Amino acid sequence: MATATVFPASGKVTAVREGLVIFSPAGTNYEMHLVCPGYSGPVNTPVKGIIRVNARKVYTVPSGGLFITPIFGPPKIIQGRIRALDEQSMVLHAGGASIAVDFPANDDAFDLQSGPLTVGRMANVVALPGGTFDLLG
Repeated sequence: MATATVFPASGKVTAVREGLVIFSPAGTNYEMHLVCPGYSGPVNTPVKGIIRVNARKVYTVPSGGLFITPIFGPPKIIQGRIRALDEQSMVLHAGGASIAVDFPANDDAFDLQSGPLTVGRMANVVALPGGTFDLLG
């Protein structure tokens, strides 16, 4: 998704461990464990990057907060507002970070009870393990 680079996540990589980074989005207490083999960027310095997950299930929801669970660890549930959308993916603004979400191939993985996916609508995603981080710049 080319538009994912328009909505990068801002924050700090606070640690690097065996193919993973711990990323803390700016203004939050989150510590997201994200796959990033060979990371050689700055640590404890503000950076911008793309957080990407593959969705297991996608829901539209009528209301609720913007969040990522768990607070510490790999992202499993992400709820936020859709900032960009195409046929294969979307960018969600959730919990202080923008996250690129690649859609599942199976149509049964979509539960759109609260309407279709559209920019500005709230969506909830159950993510597969293995969310990634790509440093920009």
